[in-house]
Amino acid sequence: MGEGGADDPSGWQADRALRHIVRTIVDYALPPRCPGCGLVVDDDRQFCLSCWSSLTFLDGPACSLCSIPLPAALPGPVTCGACLAAPPPFDGAPSAVAYGPVARTVALRLKYGRRVGHARLMAQLMARPLGKLADAEPVLLVPVPLHRWRLWSRGFNQAALVADELTRLTGIPHDHDLLLRIKATKALRGQGRRERERIVAGAFALGNGAKERAAGRHLVLIDDVHASGATLRAAARALRRSGAARVSALSWARVFPDALMTSNIFDFARVDSDMMDERMTG
Repeated sequence: MGEGGADDPSGWQADRALRHIVRTIVDYALPPRCPGCGLVVDDDRQFCLSCWSSLTFLDGPACSLCSIPLPAALPGPVTCGACLAAPPPFDGAPSAVAYGPVARTVALRLKYGRRVGHARLMAQLMARPLGKLADAEPVLLVPVPLHRWRLWSRGFNQAALVADELTRLTGIPHDHDLLLRIKATKALRGQGRRERERIVAGAFALGNGAKERAAGRHLVLIDDVHASGATLRAAARALRRSGAARVSALSWARVFPDALMTSNIFDFARVDSDMMDERMTG
């Protein structure tokens, strides 16, 4: 090879040194900041100690169907009373963290602040519960779709961005076109459970060739926030018609009644994946 070629150690060492210098300059001018509070941190997509400590990771015992946390681990799969009375249309719905101030900030900054890099951060913490969902059937990630009008106004689907990052991290494929949102729905804020279910009924349909692509697979719905669950249940019902072996759901954050502050204006419906009135910038 000629001087400075691919096999010349001095060439790649110089290149590495240059990259380090450029990174140092960029970090000095635009230092990485905590996605939860904005404090300067050491690296991109890294929480400060305070925000990291405030996150509640949902890796304890949970219902085998809806994944709501249970007070103690019991032998074998355990189903909660609510799922025994009315089984959900999915086989597990884990989330990475409980919904709280930091998880909310990350989700809203992705969705409305256009901090698309937060999708990678969310995927990094969602990869572990995704690994627990993996089983004998090949897994296919299916982001909860937006209606074309919502997609046009926002410019991107945050669930699709997270699914892309999960594929990059885990190698598990995704399919953006397996599930379609064919009905524009109004915000679920302030609606009761029956009304929420009525609003999203018939909102989803299978895409062209979905049955062939879903056959024998474990489909995992991907979304940012699991609140009332109305949207995820409607989407899962549509996926059930594909003939898939299993249907599950995976989200970044899960809302629980005791996670809501009494002074908070949010309720289950408002922070669901149809949340549209809340805005965050900065």
